Amino acid sequence: MSDHQTHSRDNETREWFEEWFDHPLYLEVYQHRDQKEAARCAHTILSLTGLEATNPPASMLDIACGAGRHAAEFARSGLTVTANDLSAFLLDQARDLARKEGLEIDFSRQDMRTIRFDRQFDLATQLFSSFGYFETDEEDRDILGHVFSMLRPGGWYVLDLLNPEHLKRNFVPRTERSNRGLRITEERTLSDHHVTKRLTLTEENGKSHSFTESVRFFTPDEAIGLLESAGFSLERIIGDYEGSTFEAATSPRMMLLARKPAVS
Repeated sequence: MSDHQTHSRDNETREWFEEWFDHPLYLEVYQHRDQKEAARCAHTILSLTGLEATNPPASMLDIACGAGRHAAEFARSGLTVTANDLSAFLLDQARDLARKEGLEIDFSRQDMRTIRFDRQFDLATQLFSSFGYFETDEEDRDILGHVFSMLRPGGWYVLDLLNPEHLKRNFVPRTERSNRGLRITEERTLSDHHVTKRLTLTEENGKSHSFTESVRFFTPDEAIGLLESAGFSLERIIGDYEGSTFEAATSPRMMLLARKPAVS
């Protein structure tokens, strides 16, 4: 394993994702997102892109790797993997996973808005709603521009988004649950383009923590337009991690598989 640490964005105050994703309780809240789900997702992506049996092995960048569950699956499948995240805490979890599994993964800590590498990849992934965190359309376009430049001609980009119609039809304003003594209260609000979640986490000793998540959602046309404006060609949209056909009303996910044009 190797490390590539180039986090250089200067902010006087931490943004919501910097605070929340760097907190140990984040993994307690999303413990149900497990390795089996990651394995299904990775297998589907490799099957649809044809990158599962290339020689030499395909190279891939997991742009927001979190605790490394998807990056580990791609590495197990034989790809040359670079895993990036902004959270130092989550990167530590990903490194630990790679060590335990004996997986060779190159780790990087960079903000996706300014991410750079001196090499190109066959595949870039942005999974589990890791797009739409920022305030301006320009920031979203910057990310896509960086991804496009980091891919080899003919390279694939997989962008995993919330499906807004499914979200609206199944919207639940408030839920409460417990996980290993942690009481988790989630209060959600919907606006025209964002879903915002206020989390209150109460430990067994009564100590309480509050965090916010805010993710922009995109209609299929908006997402496709963003990709095409960055130079990508949309190849396919699937509706879940098993690769089912995307249905606007019922699919839980909107996973777009796009490609950088090959040099003619």
